[in-house]
Amino acid sequence: FAKAMMDKLNITRVEEREKDVGSTEEEKEKKDEYIVVFSRSTTRLILNEAEVILALAQEFQMRVVTVSLEEQAFPSIIQVISGASMLVSMHGAQLVTSLFLPRGAAVVELFPYAVNPEQYTPYKTLASLPGMDLQYVSWRNMVEENTVAHPERPWDQGGIAHLDKEEQERILASKDVPRHLCCRNPEWLFRIYQDTLVDIPSFMEVLKEGLKTRPSLKKSKPASTVHPGRVREPQCQTSVQATNEAKLTVSWQIPWNLKYLKVREVKYEVWIW
Repeated sequence: FAKAMMDKLNITRVEEREKDVGSTEEEKEKKDEYIVVFSRSTTRLILNEAEVILALAQEFQMRVVTVSLEEQAFPSIIQVISGASMLVSMHGAQLVTSLFLPRGAAVVELFPYAVNPEQYTPYKTLASLPGMDLQYVSWRNMVEENTVAHPERPWDQGGIAHLDKEEQERILASKDVPRHLCCRNPEWLFRIYQDTLVDIPSFMEVLKEGLKTRPSLKKSKPASTVHPGRVREPQCQTSVQATNEAKLTVSWQIPWNLKYLKVREVKYEVWIW
């Protein structure tokens, strides 16, 4: 799917665009390794972004580049991410771009204060899909003093000024957003739109621990098992042939993706009870 999307957008992967014929594989791999940090300029800011970038560069001995949806075209961002060894970002829809990371890369998702990563896992799930071969790490701000909230903003940007005083006080005192339905919960919006001062020591500790077993790109193999989807338009018809005879007819259309699978034989199982 990622390849098809890149083809449609006329994007060439970085590793295909920057082939270095004169280098050994090991030299080329080291030369091409870099980290991408998603930079935000309006909401959910990383307040000490420069410090985070410096810490990443020093710890992993890689160059660090930033991308921004506010300042760059989507295809150019995808092209940069397609060659990255690591993608670092605050929680947000921009992390869907991890779909375009090369196998063996790492996804690092940062969560603001009072937001539990275990309750918001779409990008963790994406990273674990068969064939993605991505490593996922999450970091959560546990220090309330390292957060800047914006209660005065409109409700859809985390503002809570429209709520009654008692509810505002409850939200401000809360240490953990309770489970809720997506996506208009005022406490969730208030917390997710906070700006964050990343605690560098705890961030690097979580990162190093999470990447201890980082898979080697050379050893990882893409998953090849793709199963047929559900059958389409199933129908069941009965008819009485005679006093002591009846007929049951079951029919269906084949799964939509069956024609794309290289299979010699397909068997269907029909249960009747």
